[in-house]
Amino acid sequence: MAVNEGEIAPDFDLPTDGGGKVKLSDLKGKSVVVYFYPADDTSGCTTEAIDFTAALAEFKAAGAVVIGISPDAAESHDRFKAKHGLKVILASDVDHKVSERYGAWGEKMNYGRKSIGLIRSTVLVGPDGRIARVWPQVRVKGHVDKVLEAVKAI
Repeated sequence: MAVNEGEIAPDFDLPTDGGGKVKLSDLKGKSVVVYFYPADDTSGCTTEAIDFTAALAEFKAAGAVVIGISPDAAESHDRFKAKHGLKVILASDVDHKVSERYGAWGEKMNYGRKSIGLIRSTVLVGPDGRIARVWPQVRVKGHVDKVLEAVKAI
């Protein structure tokens, strides 16, 4: 099941790095960037997390929270953040239920081979709790700039 612009964003309550938790409904009134990424400490995922971290002050100034979600355990997120100096919230969706509800889990092509797994994608939830924008099958280069532009337009 994928989400569509204008729909109420499915709520989630996930463990995060640092032993924390993040619940989408607790963030109502803020824009929330939810980016789904396949795995900690892989090349594309590291670049994306570093890019979001580099722009984090601009996202905060625009009233947005940035949350990265992957199927990795919270402990893996701790190591990933420490190694690369990441500042974004990283949530753990080990059973991929949240990723499935957001359409970020399914069949994908990787180096010409089909597999089932996390599909790199981003969803912008507006302050009203509705899906403001969806980026399916993200290409990392330049993506953060596009998301920031959309956040500022809300």
